Amino acid sequence: MTNKPDDLLGYVYEWLADQLTERIKSGDLPPMAPLPAERNLAAAYGVSLGTARHATRVLRKRGLVITVRSKGTYVAPQEPDQQ
Repeated sequence: MTNKPDDLLGYVYEWLADQLTERIKSGDLPPMAPLPAERNLAAAYGVSLGTARHATRVLRKRGLVITVRSKGTYVAPQEPDQQ
């Protein structure tokens, strides 16, 4: 995991969502694996908790994660053509 670059252009939450998307697509976070807690994501990537939450929302909109109330956020099952 890397901290956000100092010369980042654009929104930090989009950068974090892109980082997590790459981890999902590479298999580092396989289908149905729990996504790290938002507090842990914030600490690992050197961003605020609000930024980590926003990035998680972006991943949900992209269809890459699902959130189960009181359980956590998990990598969404992949369609056969996405694997």
